Amino acid sequence: MDAIIKNSLQKSMSYQDYRELVKQLAQKKSNTGDDKTEALAGYTVLNDRRMKRWDKTVKVSETSQNKIKEVKESVTWLVITESWCGDAAHIMPVINKVADLNENIDFKVVLRDENPELMDAFLTNGGRAIPKLIMLDNNSGEVIDTFGPRPSEATGYVDKFKAEHGALTPEFKEDLQHWYNKNKGQNIIEDLIGMLCKLEPSVCQ
Repeated sequence: MDAIIKNSLQKSMSYQDYRELVKQLAQKKSNTGDDKTEALAGYTVLNDRRMKRWDKTVKVSETSQNKIKEVKESVTWLVITESWCGDAAHIMPVINKVADLNENIDFKVVLRDENPELMDAFLTNGGRAIPKLIMLDNNSGEVIDTFGPRPSEATGYVDKFKAEHGALTPEFKEDLQHWYNKNKGQNIIEDLIGMLCKLEPSVCQ
């Protein structure tokens, strides 16, 4: 596991580099990943717009900012994603906003299809679901916690719908996009702070 993570970190990019990559792919009507299709390219164009909007509009409350800034332990947030992933387009800018508030949080991005061993070490219910955030202790190299592929409230909605209907419908996926827009990243921020609290319980006391 240590070797897999270390290898992936060596291939990682900053959030700013990832955003530039997605922007360029959107202009070329292409996408990251092994499969290059018109549909995935279309999602990449849409996601570039979404991320551009969230980069400008995500707000972190003063209370949340104070908690985030209290973290003294040095960690890396290694996130596995792809340009075409709808959930990632809503989540990545929020992760970046939180990481920017504390210099002890190093936000790194890797692509799923370029890192299959890493992805397979962090499956969700047996699937290669993204985005997936892996929180690493920079001193010990240990995995402290993970987040994703969706924030806790959205995960609850998805699990309930799947239990009742077997699979997600296009209509449900559209409803989920509305939820992200209405929530404005706040549930993601709560979940990320919850992760930081496991690292430093005093943050949430």
